[in-house]
Amino acid sequence: QKLIPILNDIKNNYLFWYSIYHKVPKTHRYTLALKIDSLYIELIEMTTSASFTHKQDKLPYLRTALRKVDTLKILLTVLWETGSIDSKKFELLSVPLEDIGKKLGGWIGQTEKFIEKQNSLIAREK
Repeated sequence: QKLIPILNDIKNNYLFWYSIYHKVPKTHRYTLALKIDSLYIELIEMTTSASFTHKQDKLPYLRTALRKVDTLKILLTVLWETGSIDSKKFELLSVPLEDIGKKLGGWIGQTEKFIEKQNSLIAREK
C-alpha cells in the first residue's frame, strides 16, 4: 500500500524505534520507552486521520500530531540523557522527527491558508 510521504517517514522512524525499543534498559523500557511507543502509534493514527479527512477538518488532527512529535522529541532526549539510548540511535531518531515536524507545520500552514480562503469566499457571497 502506497503511503503519503509524511506517513512513510513516520513509519520508517517508528520501525527504527521498534528495532531498539526492546534493547532499552528495563528501568525505562516499561515506563518511558512504552510511552514513546504509544506516542508513535498515536502520531501514525493522527496523521492517517488527517490524510483521510476533508481539508477543512484536518487542523485538529494535524495539531495533535505536531504535539505528539514535540513530546516524542523531549522524551527521546530524556532517554538519551539518562544513557538509555546511545548518541547515534538518538540522532537517527531525532533528526527525522525534526523533518517530520517541519512537514506537519507546512501542512498546517497550507490547511490554514485553504480555510482562510474558503472563509473569505463564503463571506463575499453573503
